[in-house]
Amino acid sequence: MRCSRGGWGVFTAGLLSIFAGSALAGPDLTTKHEKGRCAMRGHCGKQGFFGSNLPCPDNGLAETPDDDVRKGLMDLCGDQWKDSDVCCNAEQIDALKSNLNKATPIINACPACKENFYNLFCTFTCSPDQSLFINITETVPKGDKFLVTELNHLVSNEYGSDFYNSCKDVKFGATNGNAMDFIGGGANNYTQFLKFLGDKKLLGSPFQMNFPRPNATEFPDMVPMNKRAYPCNTTDEKYRCACLDCGGACAEPLDVPEAKQCYVGLLPCLSFAVIIVYSVFLGLLVIAVTGHVAYRQHSKHKNERLRLLQDIEPSDDEDEGDIVHNVGMLDRPTKHYFVNTWCDRIFSRLGYVCARFPVITIILSFLVVVMMSLGWLRFEVERDPVRLWVAPNSAAAQEKAFFDDKFGPFFRAEQVFLVNDTGKHPGPVLSYDTLSWWFDVESVVQRLKSLDGGVTLDQVCFKPVGDDCVVQSVSGYFQGDFSNVSPSSWQDDLVDCVENPANCLPTFQQPLDSSLLFGGVNKSVLDANALVVTWVVNNHPEGTPEFERAMAWEDSLKNYLLVVQDEARDRGLRLSFNTEVSLEQELNKSTNTDAKIVVISYIIMFLYASLALGSTTLTVRSILRNPANALVQSKFMLGIVGILIVLMSVSASVGLFSAAGIKVTLIIAEVIPFLVLAVGVDNIFLIVHEFERVNISHPEGSIPERVSRALGRMGPSILLSATTETVAFSLGCAVGMPAVRNFAAYAAGAVLINAILQVTMFVAVLALNQYRVETNRADCFPFLKVGRADSSYLNGGMGHGAGEEGGLQRFIRKTYAPTILGKKMKVVILAIFFGIFTAGVALFPSVNLGLDQRVAIPSDSYLIPYFNDLYDYFDAGPPVYFVTKELNITQREAQQELCGRFSTCHQESLANIIEMERKRPEVSYIASSAANWLDDFFYWLNPDNEECCQDKNGKPCFANRNPPWNFTLSGMPEGEEFYKWLDRWIEAPTTADCPLGGAAAYSNAIVMDEERLTIPASHFRTSHTPLRSQSDFISAYTAARRIANEISNDVGTEVFPYSKFYVFFDQYTSIVRLTGTLLGSALAATLLVTTILLGSLRTAIVVTLVVGMTVSAIIGSMALLGVSLNALTLVNLIICVGISVEFTAHIARAYTFPSRVTMERAPRHKFRGRDARAWTAMVNVASSVVSGIMITKILGVGVLAFTRSKIFEIYYFRVWVALVVWASTHSLILLPVLLSLLGGRGYVDPESEGGLEQDLRSRQYPALLGEDDDGWDSDE
Repeated sequence: MRCSRGGWGVFTAGLLSIFAGSALAGPDLTTKHEKGRCAMRGHCGKQGFFGSNLPCPDNGLAETPDDDVRKGLMDLCGDQWKDSDVCCNAEQIDALKSNLNKATPIINACPACKENFYNLFCTFTCSPDQSLFINITETVPKGDKFLVTELNHLVSNEYGSDFYNSCKDVKFGATNGNAMDFIGGGANNYTQFLKFLGDKKLLGSPFQMNFPRPNATEFPDMVPMNKRAYPCNTTDEKYRCACLDCGGACAEPLDVPEAKQCYVGLLPCLSFAVIIVYSVFLGLLVIAVTGHVAYRQHSKHKNERLRLLQDIEPSDDEDEGDIVHNVGMLDRPTKHYFVNTWCDRIFSRLGYVCARFPVITIILSFLVVVMMSLGWLRFEVERDPVRLWVAPNSAAAQEKAFFDDKFGPFFRAEQVFLVNDTGKHPGPVLSYDTLSWWFDVESVVQRLKSLDGGVTLDQVCFKPVGDDCVVQSVSGYFQGDFSNVSPSSWQDDLVDCVENPANCLPTFQQPLDSSLLFGGVNKSVLDANALVVTWVVNNHPEGTPEFERAMAWEDSLKNYLLVVQDEARDRGLRLSFNTEVSLEQELNKSTNTDAKIVVISYIIMFLYASLALGSTTLTVRSILRNPANALVQSKFMLGIVGILIVLMSVSASVGLFSAAGIKVTLIIAEVIPFLVLAVGVDNIFLIVHEFERVNISHPEGSIPERVSRALGRMGPSILLSATTETVAFSLGCAVGMPAVRNFAAYAAGAVLINAILQVTMFVAVLALNQYRVETNRADCFPFLKVGRADSSYLNGGMGHGAGEEGGLQRFIRKTYAPTILGKKMKVVILAIFFGIFTAGVALFPSVNLGLDQRVAIPSDSYLIPYFNDLYDYFDAGPPVYFVTKELNITQREAQQELCGRFSTCHQESLANIIEMERKRPEVSYIASSAANWLDDFFYWLNPDNEECCQDKNGKPCFANRNPPWNFTLSGMPEGEEFYKWLDRWIEAPTTADCPLGGAAAYSNAIVMDEERLTIPASHFRTSHTPLRSQSDFISAYTAARRIANEISNDVGTEVFPYSKFYVFFDQYTSIVRLTGTLLGSALAATLLVTTILLGSLRTAIVVTLVVGMTVSAIIGSMALLGVSLNALTLVNLIICVGISVEFTAHIARAYTFPSRVTMERAPRHKFRGRDARAWTAMVNVASSVVSGIMITKILGVGVLAFTRSKIFEIYYFRVWVALVVWASTHSLILLPVLLSLLGGRGYVDPESEGGLEQDLRSRQYPALLGEDDDGWDSDE
């Protein structure tokens, strides 16, 4: 019908048709069942021209054979036949030998299986008691003879079970599969095994041989055959099988130390511990507050009693009024900090120069950026996923390079899933019409030509045997020819092929594994929800013509399959696919983030910056009073320049690092503009806000002097935030993954350049803008003078409405700051935020590792359904190779370290370790035994395999060798002889007569050094269990590493595992440790920089603590938001440290260097010392933090919510949203509370000395200060 020529079917056909006997007048059925009597004997002819010889019935007595027959029988079946009569003749023994020789290469690895197999058929053929266990049930006439067409063969349950158990685990090394797939059709028990051997089928048994279970009632005179069957783990060394082929012969594997995962009930120990610590902290806090309240009440009652005993009139010595305007000023800082003073002078001088020569500053800044941007001439984009996401110095990357160099790049796979899930519920995908259509699709693929060069599948596919491509498909059961599919019986035929794959070999002559072809199988493959088809294509080094041809054909295949998707949809099916070029193409799509999103984000930021900057001097009251002021006081030009500086910094950074040879990635192109936009705009707000304050406090100064004062005050604060951000971002360069390392470098460069441009170019533009304002010229059109504008208001003087307090600032001063600094509120805030910190740390163990490739590609990619189907329907794991390096396998000791099928193989050899691990897949993730080329090479030399290694005369190579070939390895070649025979074997083809040839299975598994006559590298192939999650992939890689280390220790040379996915998962072996190290380094850098620039270790510790708590809350949020830990997240967390410092730095600096003018306005008698400075810091800069930092971050990050790429939505948008939420709340709520409790000493701010406002304050002229009725100095 459809079965391939050759193979196991030929052996079965011959084995069961070797019986002959004399012709009788009538069928001599088995009427007598007794010892010494036969049931059949001799060849009686064929049923058809192409059929096999059938036995004829013969119920006569067994006969004594002549010497030649006995010798032939003993040579074949053993010495137990030396004194026995037989029911066979020389003709039968020759045929028996010919057919058993075909099975020998498959089962020869296990002596017990081979002995039991030979024993079964030798006894069946020649036993003198044949009639006791064989009963002829049907014959047909053939001339004057009768042919046996059906019989019953009784085999005892014990023998059948032991026979099956001795063979069920035997491996056939060339295919790395079970020998049972060949000799038993993949049987799962001994009844299926015997049934496969006896079923009548084309190229199988020529007659029906039934194996009924022994039953004394049904077969009263018969005795089942029950000779001794050797178990594979017998103590008889002659028949004992190796661990590889017999589970019972294996030593116990070493215990695998479980990952130390401590739990208390359902909670990880870390989570449990922090919850306990927080509970204790909360309890102590409650006790302290309760004790304090009780003490205060007691003191109050005591004071009231004492007051009753004293004169209630004040004495002459008591002060009857406040001689101090504000008690908070009693604790104001009086000392200067030399670093701050030095920084102030530098920035003041820089600001003065830039404002004094603004045009020169702008031109020089522009020229420097242009020169740095010349690096764009060397601009290159890295697109290769391996070079993007794999550290080149990682072990996995170096091992991949070694593997590709020695064995050639791994095969390219083109895979399709055809799924029936378009209805309400998934249904069977198989039908006759579907098969007909799919055969046509595969036929088109076979003929498909690439647009570039007309390349076909035949030119690029992998061909292990002959000229046939490897195509793993259901069509292979029918040799790819739909004419072999019967409309009426295709279902039965398919089930039969799945159960007996050796009977339905595809054209490339390797049995098909149904787990690779069908997905969503319930009871039968006929119920499968999905078909899986895989074309295997040869791979080649990049840049070679062969590599280009393969890619060209894959492009054509991709385009064709996109069309086939529509055809499948019309049939109510769904098709998903992946070609080898697909992932790289989809990862590098330039449409990951819509260009509109980039444009919109910059427009939004420009509008916000312009309006927010203008609001510092342009109020509703001033517009109502004189609308013309809006034309002058608006700051759209400043907003444009601010955005332009962001773009210039990005351009300069890209140019600088491109010139240095650091390639750009699409992540850099699409994320850094958002990052720098979100980070860089805030300093503009701080500078402008401070400049407007200076305009009010020092209106008498020139514009350069006022700019100098503003930058002198804000410059050190910008230096603090920019330094910590740049250092934190630079730490991301420690990550080996190029995409992440390059991103960190470009981001750090862009942020640093942006900060430099802001304190130079922007300051110059700010000065020009102030010249424009004070000359009544229109914004954006400075050549137009607005005559109706109020000049007294515009001149930086004290006109009506100047410095009018905004609503946000008023709220912070009057309500927010006093509230959070109240004693009761401090307790509540500490309890809440340390609770958030506890929850964040408790969630650390819930953060998963990994980066699902479905996330790394656009959400509308055609690969998304493919990866979903791969996890849902593909029931096989990826191959894995254990590679040996520099092991001289020509020596016996090294051979014993690798082999697995010989008695002197070391118990902990490579083959035995892998076999032991295979038996515990839940730990090892190993699904199959290793394809051991050394074992197969030695078995190829076995003279029992007469059709394998032959000399010039056609005789077995090792037939007369001294010492002879044996299972102790003593007769195996070594040294130069080993190399000579290995060279012959590696070129030997795989045939039906000798499937042990090395050409097909191992031609690329061995590297041979002809000069040194050694083997510098070789690999041993196995496979993983199905891996369906990132956790599975990581665990499989970790397990393979462990196994390779065990093998290396035992073999004494380097052994490493290799699978195609390992390079992407190597990072996870150390990412948790690396995350802790880098975050700790970032926090340490923050502590160091903050200590130096603020001059207070205590304040620096508070800032670092708040930043650490912010990052902890972000990590906890990752667990809740489904963000896993990988190199991308690691860099984001480092970025979070830098930006969190930015949120806190300005408040901390305003606390350390408080404004004297603002501090004098603190509520009288309410705040002193640290409380007063904390209040001053909040009033002075909190509004700028909200409008200039928090809102700009929200606007800059918010647009990423609309991205089409899941990787940006998950790993950037979600993390940065958590950053904005937690950094703003921690800095605006927790930080001032901690500073008021634990903050360090303060210093005099040089820029707060002097000026009109302070002079008026010191002279107590509140009316001239424009204070409101309820007053800054009230006790609210």
